[in-house]
Amino acid sequence: EIAVHRHLGFLCSVAIALLSAASAARAADSERCQGLSRRFEIAKPQITAIEVSLTLFSAVDGNCIDLATKLLDQGASVDARDRLGARPLSHAARSGHLQMADLLLARGAPIDARNLAGSTALYFAAEGSHISIAQRLIERGADVKLTGRSGISPIAAAAYAGNDVIVEALLAHGADERAPDETGKPPIVYAAAGARLDIVKRLLARNIDINARYRNDLTLLMWASGPDEQAPEAQEIKVVSYLLDAGAHIDDRDDRGRTALMIAAEGGHAEIANLLLARGADPSLKDKAGKRAADLTVLSSLRERLTPH
Repeated sequence: EIAVHRHLGFLCSVAIALLSAASAARAADSERCQGLSRRFEIAKPQITAIEVSLTLFSAVDGNCIDLATKLLDQGASVDARDRLGARPLSHAARSGHLQMADLLLARGAPIDARNLAGSTALYFAAEGSHISIAQRLIERGADVKLTGRSGISPIAAAAYAGNDVIVEALLAHGADERAPDETGKPPIVYAAAGARLDIVKRLLARNIDINARYRNDLTLLMWASGPDEQAPEAQEIKVVSYLLDAGAHIDDRDDRGRTALMIAAEGGHAEIANLLLARGADPSLKDKAGKRAADLTVLSSLRERLTPH
């Protein structure tokens, strides 16, 4: 009973701390907005149209709804561009400010406006995992196929961010799960490399060939075996296991003659290498340079396990 009371006390203290932090953040936001408003009022008599628009970007970034409303009432343009060509709506989407996005849309913000790299507000919402904004933009008719930097689509950005809710919404509104970016990677490659199992499953269910070859003859298993450095190891193992269970060819080779095992070894992914070995990967195979998996790893303990006896 004492332990329970202590646990409850701890939870209460955590909740109070979180509420205090949220309250402090709101106070800081409010202070920032008040400061922006004061500066605008002082400069207003001689402010130029360009400066009004620049102030609008600051208001959007700071989620200062009242100030943004005032600026729009006084002629700030929803079609203003920052130095990278992004409009205020994209700033709201990137920052995750739904109420601000609604205000800008209500004032006629161009929903599919692109910055210099091609990114739209929907792309920024997908990239930042801002579900409510992505859903709002999709509902309002945003083009789900317009790509951002390097030809990356919103669905690929959402797949890399690991947001299955946004991926599902984009697919439901016509996003192309097979469209590659400029480097030849479709969304499922981003999901596999990022160890996003739920998204890998969702996309494979749409009749994507599990053993398809992408640029440099890489397969999904190879991408999953050399995953993003930030991916949690436990998730990496789940993705590799799932792909093997679903029929991925374990010893397929890329254009350098390397297998998934070699890729895992070179990347220092010992647990993935161990799993591949346990599932029958052949450590005796050599790549086009004559190297085996054991030759590619810097981990001595892994090298020992990979050395054919």
